[in-house]
Amino acid sequence: MQPLKPANTYHAIISDRKLFRGAADLTAFKVYFVDIIGRKDPSRTEWDKCGLSRDQFMASLTGVPGLEGVGLITAFPHITKAFRFGPESEIVMNVRAWNTQGMTPLDLSRSDGYAEFACLAEAVLAADEFALWANAASVAEYLAKWSPYAGGPVSSRDKLMTYWRP
Repeated sequence: MQPLKPANTYHAIISDRKLFRGAADLTAFKVYFVDIIGRKDPSRTEWDKCGLSRDQFMASLTGVPGLEGVGLITAFPHITKAFRFGPESEIVMNVRAWNTQGMTPLDLSRSDGYAEFACLAEAVLAADEFALWANAASVAEYLAKWSPYAGGPVSSRDKLMTYWRP
């Protein structure tokens, strides 16, 4: 197994929600603005302290290569992920990432052949949104409903380290 590293503290809050529509197509993503509060450098993890407004971010989404389809976006000041319902099979959710400041692509590859899926906020939002998708009869019905997730902390950030190295 990859050597274990200490994790940062984690307490996510949803600070805003907006709907992004592609300029000239059917693209539609629910955007969840997520803050991680209580970290040493809030300019990296909190929207009101990062130097990029939510409106500027929304404007930056227009024309991002590969950002098309229907789904949700988790927008943190340091990373943005689009979770879309796959065009190959809409019962599968695909994920792609960008650096929020400039929307340059990020590789989600991790050690041992794994790929990053999600932090707590992203995982809960993806689960909620997938359930909304599964229960909706149309894209319009899906887009009309939002996850109720407001945020929450990870209570222990070293349990794997403690477990793996007792």
